Amino acid sequence: MLGVPPHDTVTAGPAATVDVEQAEAVLVEHYQRLARLAYLVLPPPLGRNRRVLTAHALVQRSLPRGRAAATADGGYAYVRGRVLRQALDAGRTLRRAAWPRRAQLPPLLPHVWGLRLFPRSGGADELALDRRLSGLSGGARAAFVLRGLEGLTDTDVRRLLAAAGVEDPHAALVEADGIGTEGVALLESPEYDPCSLQARPTDLLRRRQHARAAVAGVAAVAVCGALVGLPGGGWGADGAAAPAYASNPAAEAALDPAKVRRVPANAWQASSRTDFSVWPTRGALAADRPLLRRALAVWARPGASVRVSSTPATPVGPPMGPAQLLYAGEVDRARVVLLYDGLRIARYAEPRTGTGSVALDFARVDGAAADTAPGAAPATYALVAGRADGNVRYLTAPWVTATSVRDLLDPAGDAVPLRRGADGVTDPLPAPGARRECGAWDVLEVAERPTGGGAGAVRLLTDLGELTPARLTSGPPSAPADVSGEAARAAWARTACLLPAVRSHGVRTVNSWQYASQLLPESNGGARWVCTRADTWRGTDSRVLAQFQAPSANAGAPQPGAIAARAEDTAACGAREPHVLAGVLWKSRGGRWYVLAAGGGEFRSVRTTGGVTGDARGRLLAVPAKPGDRAELDGRLADGTRVGALR
Repeated sequence: MLGVPPHDTVTAGPAATVDVEQAEAVLVEHYQRLARLAYLVLPPPLGRNRRVLTAHALVQRSLPRGRAAATADGGYAYVRGRVLRQALDAGRTLRRAAWPRRAQLPPLLPHVWGLRLFPRSGGADELALDRRLSGLSGGARAAFVLRGLEGLTDTDVRRLLAAAGVEDPHAALVEADGIGTEGVALLESPEYDPCSLQARPTDLLRRRQHARAAVAGVAAVAVCGALVGLPGGGWGADGAAAPAYASNPAAEAALDPAKVRRVPANAWQASSRTDFSVWPTRGALAADRPLLRRALAVWARPGASVRVSSTPATPVGPPMGPAQLLYAGEVDRARVVLLYDGLRIARYAEPRTGTGSVALDFARVDGAAADTAPGAAPATYALVAGRADGNVRYLTAPWVTATSVRDLLDPAGDAVPLRRGADGVTDPLPAPGARRECGAWDVLEVAERPTGGGAGAVRLLTDLGELTPARLTSGPPSAPADVSGEAARAAWARTACLLPAVRSHGVRTVNSWQYASQLLPESNGGARWVCTRADTWRGTDSRVLAQFQAPSANAGAPQPGAIAARAEDTAACGAREPHVLAGVLWKSRGGRWYVLAAGGGEFRSVRTTGGVTGDARGRLLAVPAKPGDRAELDGRLADGTRVGALR
């Protein structure tokens, strides 16, 4: 636990002048606490790596340039106020008409090349608190942190927020009350400590590509300079480039609504391919050329008022030639156009009334195919056609014969039929994860037309906030299968509420499998160890969660498992590297503590070192421990290969 700094109110004591030496001494003494304060107030959408670096930068920039103004609270209160103001400034939206504040820009120092830094991962409670904090305004986040971490009264919090530039401190306190008090103890968790960090490499292949591109760019600039300097032989009127505003046949074809590719309704039945290239053109507005012209023009040149979004690593430039029209019609309160260029799905949406903003969304779908093989791409079964009022509508593939809705948290419940229109667009269904409380997780179940007779396949697709829903599977990484039976759905019931951890990340498939079961010490029942892996369209930046599922004390709705470990951009728990090892510090009903660990695969032994030492043959380990102990795990496979813990 971090110590509480002196002078921890904002009202006591005579006025004193804080000079730079005093502020530096305070900053060094309470650096860890100030960095934690900045990290918690910064907006979570920045990402853990940037929040870490920004938190350190804000604290280090909080020294006054000389003697500061008199303060009634001593040096700590002065430095804390500067840190708080900068953290709130960093969360404010950049505006065109205003000069950006220094805290709104990425920090110059500290800066790390070639590594991503982030705090140690917490459990399901920390994940839930992080989701709640991300839904608050900056002022409300600051109010919650100042009350919980600093122990300030509401009067002191209001005064601090007002001094930091919050327009309505009282409203911020009221908004912070919505979280409750159960998350206060978690503010001291290692999850929010930017001074105790883990390091991972950045995307090595992408970094190499960027380095090559930079070298090529420098070379190109040098060549351009030489050409421009040549008398009469450079890029002038007689050069190889066309004059300004010259027409380009490929660009013009991509903007011509008459040249969009249209696929007949039955083309997919005679094709050997089952991807977006054989989806038929559908929708009541498919012949509306002015609408198509606007959609293509916005795709090529989105204006400043257009809301553009894309999945990670998806290019947002114009198509290289005529795109394929998948759908054009009215969905809820918008006119929607869905286009496909062989690499991406582009969704154009304009308000039906003619007033309001236009949206342009992109999703990467290269390599998509409606295949039943393990690890096959899923998105050819459905696309998001529209979102409104917390609901989502899908455009389904032509080979989908029936659609229904299932609640993953009710594995024994029946699927509820979901009606589709003649254009293949479904009725609205609730978007999962839209509410803070995870009381249900509704997924789309699609039945596929059989290709060789017999019953057709059944798939489960879930909305993760993108154009393409993610396909859910279960089973070992070498042979994942669709979630089509009650046993598979029961295995997913305690995992569904953890899916927000991979939301809006370009995920194409999520596989969850139980890799071990363990009898708990002192006859506390049996626990399950589950690994959940989310793979992306781009093949990198996968996300892996290892869960510890203790026996549920509640006989009602299944409780989410506790996150024992999580990792990004790793081969663990996948087809290439199916082995996984994770552990937790667990307390029995009798009040005694243990380090529990389990490995997935053929483990010869597992051991723990560091704060707790012990070893066990096989893949299961249980060693007595004390509260707060830290253990370092590693295991040996049957062939002697060492496997480290997932992190």
